[in-house]
Amino acid sequence: MLLENRVAIVTGGAKGMGRGIALKFAREGCDVVVNALHIEGAEKVAEEIRAMGRKSLAVKADISNNTEVKNMVDETIKQFGKIDILVNNAGGVTGVQGGDTDTATEEDWDKILSVNLKGAFLVCMAVIPHMKKNKYGKIINLSSMGAVSPSVSVLHYHSAKAGMLGLTLNLAFELAPQSIYVNAIVPGPIETPFWDSLQPPGPGRDALFAAIAGKEIPLGRIGTPEDIAGPALFLASGLSDYVTGQIIYVAGGQPLSSHAATFLSSGEGPGG
Repeated sequence: MLLENRVAIVTGGAKGMGRGIALKFAREGCDVVVNALHIEGAEKVAEEIRAMGRKSLAVKADISNNTEVKNMVDETIKQFGKIDILVNNAGGVTGVQGGDTDTATEEDWDKILSVNLKGAFLVCMAVIPHMKKNKYGKIINLSSMGAVSPSVSVLHYHSAKAGMLGLTLNLAFELAPQSIYVNAIVPGPIETPFWDSLQPPGPGRDALFAAIAGKEIPLGRIGTPEDIAGPALFLASGLSDYVTGQIIYVAGGQPLSSHAATFLSSGEGPGG
C-alpha cells in the first residue's frame, strides 16, 4: 500500500489516463477525488474506487473556472481534511479543428490554453496552500510528446503542454523547501478517448495506430493508461521522495529516436 492514508485529486479522472491513475492510486490505499466536466463519468469511476474499499468523491468542475476549482478544493478539504496529491491530467482539443498556422484562430488559442494550462495553474493555486499547511505534497503534471517532439502542428495544444513543463519546473524550485514535490509526465501515444476528436474509432484509426507503433515507437506498440499510471504512482509515493523538478518520458522510447511524422506521411492528420 504505497499510498495508504493519502488523499488525491485527479482532474480529468473520468476516462483515459485520469481514470487509470485514479484506479491505480486507489488500489494502493489512496482516497481519490475524481474530477470531470460531466458528473456521470466521474461518479462511475468513484463507484469503482469505493468498490475497492476506498473513499471517493466525484466532482463536476471546469478547471478553467476559478470559482468551480475553489469549490472542488473546499469540498475535498471538507470531506477528507487534506490534499496530499494532485494530478493535473485534464485537457484536450475537443471542439477545435486543425491547429497549424493556416487554421489556428485566436479564439481556439484562448480556449485551448485556458483548459490545458490555465486550468492546471488554477488548481495548483487552490491546492498548494493546503499542502503548505501540512508541509507535504506531490503534484504531477501531464504534458504531451507534442510539446517537445511534435509530429504534427497543433500550435495551441502543444504550446499549452510545453507551458505545463515550465509550470512544473518553476513550482518545483519554489516549493521544494516546503517538501512539496512537483514533477511532470510526458506521455507518448496512449490509446484513450482523447483520440476520438482527432481520428474516430474504426479501421482508419487502427491503421494509424499500427503505423505510429511501427514507425515511431521503439517499443513497437501504442501505450495504455496503465503505462502512465505506474510512473504516476512512483511520483505520488514515497518511492520518489528525492525526486522533484523532473520530466519523465513515458513514451515507449520516444523521443530517443528520430521519427517520421506518421500523421503527415500517412495523410491522416487530426480530423483527417
